[in-house]
Amino acid sequence: MTRLLPFKALNALTTTSRQVLPIIATASFRRHKGSIAEADSSHPTKETRQSDFLSRGLNPYPRLTRPPADEPLLTVKEVVGRWEAALDKGGRVAEQTITVTGEMLSSSQKSIDWQPVSTHSHMGMALTCYHRLIFYDIVQDGHTVQAVASRNNFIGTDEEFALANKQLYRGDIIATSGVPGKTNIGQMSVFITRRLELLSPCLHNIPRAGLKESAKRFRNRHLDLLVNQDPIHILKTRTKVIKFIRHYLDSHDFLEVETPVLSVLAGGANARPFLTHANAMGIDMYLRIAPELYLKQLVIGGLDRVYELGKQFRNEGVDADHNPEFTTCEFYQAYGNLETLIDITEGMVADMVHTVTGSYEVPFSHPGSDPVILNFSGPFRRLDVVDELERKLGQPLPNLDKTESVDPLMALCHAHHVYVPEPHTVSRIVDKLISHFVEPECVQPTLLMGHPVVMSPLAKAIKDDKGRTVAGRFELFVAGKEIVNAYEELNDPEEQRARFAKQQEDRDLGDPEAQMPDHLFCDALEFGLPPTAGWGMGVDRVVALLTGAHHIREVLAFPVMKPVQP
Repeated sequence: MTRLLPFKALNALTTTSRQVLPIIATASFRRHKGSIAEADSSHPTKETRQSDFLSRGLNPYPRLTRPPADEPLLTVKEVVGRWEAALDKGGRVAEQTITVTGEMLSSSQKSIDWQPVSTHSHMGMALTCYHRLIFYDIVQDGHTVQAVASRNNFIGTDEEFALANKQLYRGDIIATSGVPGKTNIGQMSVFITRRLELLSPCLHNIPRAGLKESAKRFRNRHLDLLVNQDPIHILKTRTKVIKFIRHYLDSHDFLEVETPVLSVLAGGANARPFLTHANAMGIDMYLRIAPELYLKQLVIGGLDRVYELGKQFRNEGVDADHNPEFTTCEFYQAYGNLETLIDITEGMVADMVHTVTGSYEVPFSHPGSDPVILNFSGPFRRLDVVDELERKLGQPLPNLDKTESVDPLMALCHAHHVYVPEPHTVSRIVDKLISHFVEPECVQPTLLMGHPVVMSPLAKAIKDDKGRTVAGRFELFVAGKEIVNAYEELNDPEEQRARFAKQQEDRDLGDPEAQMPDHLFCDALEFGLPPTAGWGMGVDRVVALLTGAHHIREVLAFPVMKPVQP
């Protein structure tokens, strides 16, 4: 939108005539194959600007200097908070000069030649130059204030005023000093009096239409954040989720700890680890796939309630629900059981959703399906996985404790067109059947219970209501995705050794995700692990649910991407 106004009408520009982008980040990148640097006649090329800086002897990256005491440096948030409500339309705090910094955006190159030029950008900065008056929007950390450059207010010569404005382009980081006030239509502003300084130039044109293609967005994350608002909201929501988890556990007397990321064994989950080599020690080491075994050793050592928020690494597939590097929270509570875990899960998740979103109900939609409202108020639905599988299959399952059950289980898979990659083990086959038949039915928050013991090598075996031996375990599924896995911890060292031996048999059959036997952990169990409740949450998936993101990379600041060749 472009408006040419007479001089007397300039101060009456309405707020709605300038669309403000609430979130601004810096933009700087090298040109390479796949670069999205755009040509724009309103923005000089990188080479042109660098040549201009050189010819004028200008350092475009000056050190930020502290302003004089009578011109204090304030954040844009502080400026708006201090004077937005206190000033009337047209009012100014004439006795107060302040300094603000931030990023300004414009749609075209400016010309300070006293000719009527009016430009506008939906990107977030409006510039109007008519005679000797220019309007900017300065954006800092999601907050915006208008800056008004008027020749009448500027302390300096015509040439200095023109040069100060002419050197600025869309996306530049600037500092300016002036008087806080409001325009005649009530726009909170800083009326520039002396300082209008370039702190860091934007050497490339910022895309005008935003970024839509996912590959370009995630390879140029800085620009994605600059031109798209949703990623900022998602990352802020992620922070709220992590803060809530930490506060909740701290307030329930859990101790936050850190356990090794590098280890000679990768245990605590069924997953394929990343392998590396420690040159100093001459040994191979693994990036952790879960912190579980270390955390339980701390419980053995007398720390009854411990938790860890941190990164895990699994060398597996990348899809909408999986990233090689991801964030989890795991806690372990001595003298807890399955009922303890269910109570904590229902209460914690409900409180988290309400705290982060303001409601217990969260809208959810998936491409190709009708939108639904997810209700987290609890109690959550409970579903026995074996009963549900047998209902879906129309027949009972074979004895899942015997390896001879592989053939009849594979026959069921063939009959129902369920693909199971090799190697074929009871655990892998049952997991695929549950993924195919049961998990998609768990749209509203659902606790899947009654897992076969063979699927849970670290969980205590218990008797269910029907007298069957099952794992003392549940998984919380929402919208078909697992977000919590919890169980009563196996604390019998001999039984744990037997479970590890069975896992080793699966590894020998070619299953790279079967757990590695950890004999030192079994030795630690001989010192006595109290009856313990263990719990793990996939933080990334929770954030995706609460923000409506359809892919896990949307909730990561920098998701894994294949590199683009130069």
